[in-house]
Amino acid sequence: MTTPVRDLPLLLLGSGSDPASERGVDCPGELPPASDPGLVERARAAKAALGERVFVLGHHYQRDEVIEFADVTGDSFKLAREAAARPEAPYVVFCGVHFMAESADILTADHQRVVLPDLAAGCSMADMATFDQVEECWEVLEDAGIAGDVVPVTYMNSSADIKGFVGRHGGVVCTSSNARRALDWAYAKGSKVLFLPDQHLGRNTAVLEMGLGLDDCVVYSPHRPGGGLGERELRDARMILWRGHCSVHGRFSLDSVDDVRARVPGVNVLVHPECRHEVVTAADRVGSTEYIIKTLEAAPAGSAWAVGTELNLVRRLANAHPDKNVMFLDKTVCYCSTMNRIDLPHLVRSLESLADGRVVNQIRVDEETAHYARLALDQMLALP
Repeated sequence: MTTPVRDLPLLLLGSGSDPASERGVDCPGELPPASDPGLVERARAAKAALGERVFVLGHHYQRDEVIEFADVTGDSFKLAREAAARPEAPYVVFCGVHFMAESADILTADHQRVVLPDLAAGCSMADMATFDQVEECWEVLEDAGIAGDVVPVTYMNSSADIKGFVGRHGGVVCTSSNARRALDWAYAKGSKVLFLPDQHLGRNTAVLEMGLGLDDCVVYSPHRPGGGLGERELRDARMILWRGHCSVHGRFSLDSVDDVRARVPGVNVLVHPECRHEVVTAADRVGSTEYIIKTLEAAPAGSAWAVGTELNLVRRLANAHPDKNVMFLDKTVCYCSTMNRIDLPHLVRSLESLADGRVVNQIRVDEETAHYARLALDQMLALP
């Protein structure tokens, strides 16, 4: 059998069309409709009954049926800050993934309860760096005699345990919007950075924005002895990248860029910095989710854009800008599977349970971890 495994779910979910023929923001495997046609009314009724006691947050990558009930939409850190700015709401329902709800719990007041509608909504990138693995990595750096020169920086897309580790070691959290500022701050403190857990964001920021060379970067693999690196490699490196990536953004390829340019004359390629280095360097513009949204808002009518980020957002942008030709960069990659675990049935369950006085799927970060993670988050907030 020669069909790549990655194509099978799309063909099984779809109508059997050739994935190579798909264009724009259409996906060959549509998400199933809500199982109960009364779910929308039930969600409205439960949210109305809760009133200002509940604050619903919706990440940009969520389904439209969920975004409809969000009080605020945004990226992970914007939403966590929004939750912290609403202390009058005792319940925060976070429609996103686990690490986002953890950050909201860390930043909100003690009396607020953060709910994740589906506890299985995780993040493959965040799962690529566990606390024990990062502790072992730090021991490798200590054995190499360089730990004192290393400042840890973790992407927002990491677990509370990893944020806590970074806080304990004097580091900082970053987002895709402020990664350059976070790295400037880190290099003012030390000569090396351990960047967790997304190697692509770390590499792209260091090389394309800060002028480091690719040979200044090494990749630490948690599944190989010593990270697969020798002491000399670690001593010579300025950027020690964790071998992690986003399962959605990491699948965009240079072929995707070449193909869309061949098909759509004059197309602008706009990608997220979690994409591979060769994709980012081949793109016309690179930026965070918020940057992508603002770029398309400001784009002239009639312009064409191939966007390399999660499909729910690309489709929403295409619908919001019918005067522009907005398309998905890749032909076969579809939705973020973990983001899409938050569906209308799960949201209704959360809202109705809260309306009945029951808190289900509360996210709690232990006090010690929250303390050190808050140090790293506060340091990010203090960046110039």
